[in-house]
Amino acid sequence: MARTLVGLAAAAGLAAGSLAGAGLAAAAPGTTSAAGAEAGVLATVNLGLSTTQAKAVQGALKARWSYTGAIDGQLGTNSWKAMQRFLKANHGYTGTIDGIVGPNTVKALQRYLATFYGYTGPIDGVAGAGTQAAFKRAAGYCPSACLL
Repeated sequence: MARTLVGLAAAAGLAAGSLAGAGLAAAAPGTTSAAGAEAGVLATVNLGLSTTQAKAVQGALKARWSYTGAIDGQLGTNSWKAMQRFLKANHGYTGTIDGIVGPNTVKALQRYLATFYGYTGPIDGVAGAGTQAAFKRAAGYCPSACLL
């Protein structure tokens, strides 16, 4: 009985964490799910990339931006920390390297995509359809030729 209650409490906590992240999903549409991690629950934010496309981005991040996680096609906190290092070095990201895909991360990503991958929308920090389409184009060049 106690084991069942602990399991239900853990499931409720995971569900609450997923609901708390709903604001991020609205601000940055794409593939968002919760995945277990060493220190709690981490968000996966693929911004519309397929698993294969996300694996290509992770490969580029591993080769050039100190990504040390698995090449699993799930852009989680460690993937986004590496992406933020890239964006900080090259595309005006000024926030903390925290792996959170907030408006400042998306704005820097949009600047990168506008420079090299045909993004023509506003630099507004909202990962809408145009941002996602350009991110998919960038992923199509990784890891062999993308600029990450």
